[in-house]
Parts: sequence; C-alpha cells; structure tokens
Amino acid sequence: MATERMPITKEVLTAARERLGYTLTALAMKRPEFRKIAEWESGDSNPTYRQLELLAKDLWVPVAIFFFPEPPDFPEIEKTFRTVGSEQFAEIPPKIRLLLHKARAFQIGLAELNDDRNPARQMITKELAFGIDDDITDMAAQARAILGISLLDQFDWRDDNTALKSWRKAFYEVGVTVFKDAFREERYCGFSLYDDEFPIIYVNNSNTKTRQIFTLFHELAHLLFGTSGIDSEVEFENPLPANRRRIETKCNRLAADILVPEEALTKEIGYKMATKSLAETLAGRFCVSREVIFRKFLDRGLVSEAAYEAAKQEWDSQVTRRRGNGGGNFYRTRIAYLGEDYISLAFKRYYQDRIDEEELADYLAIKPKHLDQLEDTLFEASM
Repeated sequence: MATERMPITKEVLTAARERLGYTLTALAMKRPEFRKIAEWESGDSNPTYRQLELLAKDLWVPVAIFFFPEPPDFPEIEKTFRTVGSEQFAEIPPKIRLLLHKARAFQIGLAELNDDRNPARQMITKELAFGIDDDITDMAAQARAILGISLLDQFDWRDDNTALKSWRKAFYEVGVTVFKDAFREERYCGFSLYDDEFPIIYVNNSNTKTRQIFTLFHELAHLLFGTSGIDSEVEFENPLPANRRRIETKCNRLAADILVPEEALTKEIGYKMATKSLAETLAGRFCVSREVIFRKFLDRGLVSEAAYEAAKQEWDSQVTRRRGNGGGNFYRTRIAYLGEDYISLAFKRYYQDRIDEEELADYLAIKPKHLDQLEDTLFEASM
C-alpha cells in the first residue's frame, strides 16, 4: 500500500522556509527526507505526514499551518532591529533565525504567563532611554544603579559562573529575562528582542562565561537604545552603514563601562604597569574577560594597538568553547537555558490552575512526560 501524501499549500511551505533564510538546496541537504522539497514547493509532488512533522520541527511552525489556504502573517522580527538592515539580516544563517523565532515564542509566553504586565520591581528599559550622543560614563552609572549590584558584590563573587548567575538574576529583577541556548554558530554570541513590556536577551551558552556576561551587557545596551540587537563577531558581506556601526561601538563601550567602571579601574591600576599579567588579575577581580581589561588599557593609551591585537590573538587561541549540550543532564540543561525564574513562573501558573499540563509543556518547550523530573531537578537546584 502506497504511503499517503498530504495535499499541502505550497505557498505556505515557501513562506515558512524563506522566513528562516533557507534556500531550497540548503533545506534539501538538511535531512534525507527533504530531498524532494523543490517538488513540494512547485506542486509536482506532496510530502508524507512524517515529512511534514519534520518540516514543522525544523521550520518552527505547527503542522497544521501547511494546510492553511494561504501563508499566515509571520511576525517580521527583523523590523525591531534598527542596527541591522535588511541586507545584513538576509545574511544571518538559518540556525540563528530559528533561535530568533524561538525567542519570540518565549517572549509571547512571558506575556501570557504574566497577564501582559511585567512583574519586575522596576523596569530598567522604562526608567532609562539613552541617545547615541549621551555620555557613556553617566549612562553606565545610571544602569548600574538600577541593577543594584555594587562593586563590593562584584568583587565578592568567587568565579565567572557565580557572576553570570548573579547578573542574570539582577536583569530579571529589573524586567529583562535572559534565555540561553547552544547556538552552534560560534561567532554569534547573542541577541536581544525589544518589547515595551517584556524585553528579552538570548545568550550563546557555548561561549565562555565571561563572553556570555559581556553579551548580556552589550544586548542590554541595545535595549536601552530602544532596539533589538545582535552580538556577532561576523563581518557582513554588506557592511553596516556608519550610523549603525556607531551604535554597535557605543553598545560595546557601555557594556564595558558598566562591568568595569572607569573610576574603579583607575583605583585598581594605581601605579602598576599595564601588562597582560595585570589584565588577567583585574579580569578575575571584575569577573570579565582579559580582553575587556586590555581594551580599556588601549583606550587609555596604556598599551599600543599592536600589543592589544597580539594579546587578543593569544587569548583567543587559548579559549576552548563548549559545543552543544555536550551530553550533559537534560533537565539541568533546560534549567540553564530557560532560567529558574521563568520555569518557576510556569509551574506556579500550572498549580494555580491557570494552564493545563499540555500548556505547561509548551511554555517550557519539553514533552509532558519530562515535567515531573524537570520540577524535581529545579527543586534540587534551588536547595
């Protein structure tokens, strides 16, 4: 008996594919089951239901959408990125575009779980709205004051992991939720999605902890400029216009100044020589990368451009980035990716009978059978 073929709407398939930036060739190579994707889009043949399930998974859409009479109004996420033009957005790889849509789904989930009102004690993105010509030192001081983390707190953290968790918690308390994932595109470090009520930041969990911390603040800077942003080490084939490059530079400087305030750095340097050894010492004290400190040395004229580039190249070669999930514990990984606050919120709404088990699983992006063990692991992590 022949396998039944599904009478899909070919225009919907094309729209779903193009939304993530896949070419026909690229999608056909993604799985053996997709080798006839061109025929499905031309209407010369149709996929099986199993093939549709795989398409739905890889294109981040429900199966039912392929039977719509016409393409739905997919959210145009790129319109919230004022520092990335349409030409540059087209160069973003499908893996990152998929994460953008996953992030948007979590952003919608946050709004639904909170009845469309952010419960934060104070929203940093409503308290502060920066312009491109504002003074960096003043901006950094204002942002740090709202975050409520003192230098004494920062110096007391025992390691980079503690620092990352502490900053993430501080962000949540001022209305910015941080999610993580293994991007599998190493040169993309993170991004932010601006929203008046539920701004979020997504961080590449495969990067070092200090790089993740810097990404948090680079993306916070984007949010304070009122825009979504992408923290990437990629040089676009279509270069950013000068005004957009200026915002990216400003975001880097603001991130560095919040993490390492100029006055505090001056006190720590004292009369010491600006060496790589000192940079390593101060990086440990501030819980930032050595490059952040050495860049500040460069900006102060304490080291040459050549010395900075040589040190950066040396340190980059020493970095070993973790890849993917690394075969770790599934439940602890989910907690690291979604964050304890978001998961706790979802379970709270479940026990208040606001959502059912299926909805809870959807909000947490897991299967219902994993819910009990995830809750147990969350409880152990909080002890």
